[in-house]
Amino acid sequence: MNIGRCGRIGIAWGWAAVGLSAIPAWAAPSFDPVFSDHAVIQRDRPVIVTGRADAREAVSITLGAATRQVKAGSDGRFEARFDALRQAGPVELSAWAASGTVTARDVAVGDVFLCSGQSNMELEVRNAQDAVGQIRGSADDRLRLMLVPRAVADEPLRDFPKAPAWKVAGPESVADFSAACFYMARELRKTAKVPIGAISSSWGGSRISPWMGAKAQAQVGQAAQSALVSLHGRDPFAAERQASAAWEAWWRAATGDRTGWEPWQPAARIAWTPVPRIGAWENWGVAQTASYDGMGWFRRKIDLTAEQAKATAKLSLGLLDDVGRVWINGKPVGMSARSWMPSSFDVPPGVLKAGRNVLIVNILDNYGNGGLSGPADIMTLTVGPDVVPLADGWQYSLPAKTPDGAPRVPWGDTTGIGTLYNGMIAPLGPIGLKGVAWYQGESDVDLPGYDARMTAMIADWRRQFGSPDLAFVAVQLAAYGSPVTQPGESGWAAMRQVQYRAMARDPHGGLASAIDIGDPFDMHPGEKQEVGRRLARAMRAVAYGEAISRTGPQADRATASGDGGATVTFVGLTGALRTRGSGQAIGFELCGAGADSCRFVPGRVEGTRVVLAGDGQPATRVRYAWANAPVVNLYDDVPLPVGSFELPIAAER
Repeated sequence: MNIGRCGRIGIAWGWAAVGLSAIPAWAAPSFDPVFSDHAVIQRDRPVIVTGRADAREAVSITLGAATRQVKAGSDGRFEARFDALRQAGPVELSAWAASGTVTARDVAVGDVFLCSGQSNMELEVRNAQDAVGQIRGSADDRLRLMLVPRAVADEPLRDFPKAPAWKVAGPESVADFSAACFYMARELRKTAKVPIGAISSSWGGSRISPWMGAKAQAQVGQAAQSALVSLHGRDPFAAERQASAAWEAWWRAATGDRTGWEPWQPAARIAWTPVPRIGAWENWGVAQTASYDGMGWFRRKIDLTAEQAKATAKLSLGLLDDVGRVWINGKPVGMSARSWMPSSFDVPPGVLKAGRNVLIVNILDNYGNGGLSGPADIMTLTVGPDVVPLADGWQYSLPAKTPDGAPRVPWGDTTGIGTLYNGMIAPLGPIGLKGVAWYQGESDVDLPGYDARMTAMIADWRRQFGSPDLAFVAVQLAAYGSPVTQPGESGWAAMRQVQYRAMARDPHGGLASAIDIGDPFDMHPGEKQEVGRRLARAMRAVAYGEAISRTGPQADRATASGDGGATVTFVGLTGALRTRGSGQAIGFELCGAGADSCRFVPGRVEGTRVVLAGDGQPATRVRYAWANAPVVNLYDDVPLPVGSFELPIAAER
């Protein structure tokens, strides 16, 4: 796959068991990164200061004028609870113990916001519109930023694998920070009049499921998969054995292959073709693979002596992009679901044999580049003291069709079960927050159940951060692709409606629509200043209680009119509805019962309503902006756009 905005590069942590089996002795107490120099502590709520010291060591902690005495646990972790602080100038946070002292300086008390999601939240200021000027003028010592490094874990981590740090806003810290998050925080600085802290924790291309903790997974019926991920952290081979058995059973059911004749068996009847070279199959110069996304099989024969076959063996195959599964002599050896991490497998005893061995690799490429990506020089089979190179001699075969519904590997990075929550949200601990900004959904388009997953994730995060009424504002997907000229179905429009309904149902939820500020040629539109302004406006409603709309203008109901048309009534708008560039509202559809019954109709704006005239055809539904990249021109007085919706037409009152 391509290493781009939705790519999988950066710091990542393979297993969750780090630091749990052996607790080191610390040279001195240390605070968790959220309490480093230049930190912002959430005002007006109790403060829980966390950190590490020597196991069972007594620690004295001072925050401002208050001091607490605590004792570290057997794992060296400590917590100190302080009463809520009001807005204050810089304070010091210090810890004393027999092993030493530590002080966090220039700690501000204000409001803290967490920003998370996929690539449109991750997009840096330096890659957004007007980057040079915005970076040059970004200095603000009362705005603090923390960028969480990418990390994957099978179990919730207490410590970040690579510690982030708070930085004062300025050209050096802002350039690589989330543009949407920075611009939201900058807007809130203008109205809140207190120090603002913004934490960005995002991963391009990620679905929502990796951001959901175990409790959220259980709420949506994924408890078993979540438990399998946890098992993978403790015993990778046991988890992979379970996952392989499920995958093999799925393959037989999906293809009808008999046991013993599947593609991973040496006896399988498959037409094999020599692999031109190690690397992405898109770069082979082969027409069939030039733009291929799907499944591919690879085979290599390995000859071993009897002594080698009995030796301890390790198989290294480099990068398997995106998901790789490995068999030797028809027996599962392992799998890789982290395409940025070179694969390495301990070969179970009894798998290798003297003479000819057959190594089979299945690759599932979801998007971008795929295949055995190497590098070739690290592809080896180590048997005892001997190293067998595996850089050449490979063959491949592509199935006529990739079967649908393959069980996914639950410990994957961007598609896993809880893996990003474990590595990038859990280590934040019980930090106090004012609100959360969420920009995600592109990777979940056309996947059912997003509403339930989003609701469960929000509840889980509120539990972690100890705030049942924590404000949560989601960005409604921007337009992407070519404008349509005929009505049709749209997964992006359906996702926008799901996002609105989830936020409207949540009394502490808000919505910032980006439907009108997309880019037809780029899924990552550069206009992030307006996204930030809209996020800040919604946050002012749900986090600060301002008497303004928390969702922007939204369709409330559609009522039949006497001429066979409909009248759509809107709520959440400021002032009245307005059209831009035309005297009519563009993008409305009247639809009958059939999937292909929708047709465009003009809309006449009347205050907070839009009237759609009948056209002599049956109408049971109304749709608006129902496309991936709709043409929209309906706004309120802010101006905020009306987003995608579909409503049934109720009988005339």
